[in-house]
Amino acid sequence: MTDPTSPEGPLSGITVVTLEQAVSAPMCTRTLADFGARVIKIENPRGGDFARDYDDVVNGMAAHFVWANRGKESVTLDLKSDAGIATLHTLLASSDVLVSNLAPGATARLGISQEDLAERYPDLIAVEIDGYGPGGPMSHKRAYDLLVQAESGACAVTGYPGMPAKPGPPVADISTGLYAAVSILALLCGRERHRGRAGALSSVSVSLFDTMTEIMGYPLTYTRYSGVDQQPRGMSSPAVSPYGAYRTADDQTVVLGTTNDREWQRLAREIIGRDDLADDERFHTNAGRCEHREVLDDAIARWCALHPLDHVQKIADDAGIGNARYNLPSEVLVHPQLKARNRWREVDSPNGPIEALLPPPVIAGFDPPMGAVPGLGEHTAQVLADAGLRPEQIEDLRDQGAIGPAYRFPESTVRPSR
Repeated sequence: MTDPTSPEGPLSGITVVTLEQAVSAPMCTRTLADFGARVIKIENPRGGDFARDYDDVVNGMAAHFVWANRGKESVTLDLKSDAGIATLHTLLASSDVLVSNLAPGATARLGISQEDLAERYPDLIAVEIDGYGPGGPMSHKRAYDLLVQAESGACAVTGYPGMPAKPGPPVADISTGLYAAVSILALLCGRERHRGRAGALSSVSVSLFDTMTEIMGYPLTYTRYSGVDQQPRGMSSPAVSPYGAYRTADDQTVVLGTTNDREWQRLAREIIGRDDLADDERFHTNAGRCEHREVLDDAIARWCALHPLDHVQKIADDAGIGNARYNLPSEVLVHPQLKARNRWREVDSPNGPIEALLPPPVIAGFDPPMGAVPGLGEHTAQVLADAGLRPEQIEDLRDQGAIGPAYRFPESTVRPSR
């Protein structure tokens, strides 16, 4: 658990309200929570974020949800009711950031478009995450990670020729969420630097499609100037050779990579003992090695098949050649690098403690809060009380159905509501 004596995070004192579902916006706001922001997650009283129901493998909770939503406070609001919208505005009046990834046009229909918010709350940073960005022929379409990866060409450069694949992690969602978080940090920084001056920047839109076409920067640039659609190569690269996965004598898979001519010379001479290949003019440049990659892959595969993984990796390390072991997720869970660096932490949840990884940034002197995964509506009463509503007003909202019923912890879990 977090050390209570740890210094406050760099975003301590910043309040973020979020209207979010699935992964992209939740990853944005979880990142802000990891830096110490207070994140208030607004959820529909009837079920909440639909990612809560993707599966039940984490002590009865969904893996996507617990991964992307720790450290947040859940407030149930029916935004289709006048009282629910009025309550949202009560929260926005004292908040710094609003993040949303609702369906196209939803914020405008709710009266909380970026234009609406800029007029009513000039200091509020409004962030909208959408599928394709405004003003184009696809702006109206819903967008999910797989759909955008297909539309942006990412699936065409993943897998094998004639066998395209979606990259395993939700790259479009995660990357868009992180771009949104970076944008928020930039606007917060700008707000502090230009406080009191006119014209401060206060809104940002980030689309999954724009993010994925940025991530596709190398393939798009290559194709624009070569006219060639590079073919996917599984666990290899169309841009570099030799660079790929090879089976070892003990039935493991080692990944070996070279990034320049000097590394290729060392791999050929010091690892696989093939001076003839090192001297062959066909392989003196990366372009030549890519053109004749099958020859090199065959030679490396033959050598790796004669030796166990540990031997291959030691020889590669001694020669200064990058290498890795192909791991399954179950093997990464017990990875010695994670264990040695104490990267796993216990996080609270409505259904008891769970394990989670620390966020990637390591800030000297600061332990990330690693707050609890919230139950649906767990913090409604406390957040509304913090916003100035009296108990009888909260009960009236509950009677109207504008907020969900009073939260009750599962019998097996008791933790004080914030």
